[in-house]
Amino acid sequence: MTRNEPPPEPGTVWEDEDFARVDWDWVELERVTFIGCRFDDASLSELVTKKCVFERCVLTGVALSGSKHDGTAFLSCRFDRAKLFDVTWTGCKLTGSQFPGATMRPMTSTDCDWSYASLRGVDLSGVDLSGQKLTEADLTETDLRESDLTRADLRHARLQSTLLRGADLRGADTDGINWRGFDATGVRLDVVQAVLFARAHGALVAD
Repeated sequence: MTRNEPPPEPGTVWEDEDFARVDWDWVELERVTFIGCRFDDASLSELVTKKCVFERCVLTGVALSGSKHDGTAFLSCRFDRAKLFDVTWTGCKLTGSQFPGATMRPMTSTDCDWSYASLRGVDLSGVDLSGQKLTEADLTETDLRESDLTRADLRHARLQSTLLRGADLRGADTDGINWRGFDATGVRLDVVQAVLFARAHGALVAD
């Protein structure tokens, strides 16, 4: 059962508060900061956030479908089993956050920072992640088939057993990735990436 509670006023800071099962569907939050708060099974569908901060928050089972976030930071948060389909992230920071069992597609992500995030095993097939920052992100067993990763920052990202058939990596910064950790069949690579892949698999590439 959800609970009714008035949304915070702009500019307020909440720390270690329990917002479990709160009903903030269609609510707009602006410049609100949440530190160490819990949103277990909260109903936040169609929520709009602008320049808010969620730091070390737990959002287990939260319903965020259809929500829009502009310049909001979700820092080291947990989105266990969260419903995140049809979410729009614009200029957001999701660094260090974890998404075990989350439903994340379709989604729209523009100019966002997913560095150090754990997207292990998440279905992101067909998602446009072009130009996104995914430095040292954990993409182990993530489904990225047919996804657009052109110009993405994938430096030192973990791609162990990642599904990438049909994905486009051209122009992405792939410095430090393990080319032997995933199947590159059907992946679109630029010339530099193709050489790195070939060398990683023992080929002698002439200069």
